[in-house]
Amino acid sequence: MASEEAIRISLTVNERAHRFEVEPGESLLDLLRDRLFLTGVKQGCAAGECGACTVLVDGVPVNSCIYLAAWADGRSVATIEGVARGGELSPVQDAFVQEGAIQCGFCTPGLVMTTTALRSSGRAYSDEEIRREISGHLCRCTGYQNIKAAVRKSLKSM
Repeated sequence: MASEEAIRISLTVNERAHRFEVEPGESLLDLLRDRLFLTGVKQGCAAGECGACTVLVDGVPVNSCIYLAAWADGRSVATIEGVARGGELSPVQDAFVQEGAIQCGFCTPGLVMTTTALRSSGRAYSDEEIRREISGHLCRCTGYQNIKAAVRKSLKSM
């Protein structure tokens, strides 16, 4: 049941329109996981530090744990569940598989979303820029070499 302070919002998630009443402090992460059951969006630190909850809002990577649901009003949100098309992995997902950049998989959705945004920019990235762009993601399983290789591979396949 919504409180008197509830805010009505409309947003598109993975190309599907939705309307909700959200509480003023409700995070986009909670909306996506608890109401739309998009559990590919992971809650890691709940402080915007680990990147596990990264989604794209109008094509820009954001930490959904610290991004208020109300801020998504009128916006387009993409989650890991919306990346594959017609049962086929996206080029980014395919590169992560080919390069062995998936260990436990907890950080992978956020990294795939950030890499998807990089790929969508259409520009080339140096190794230093790739390192900077993924620096907001913590992976506890790898030394990041396979992840960086997957990002490079997906950007080269454009």
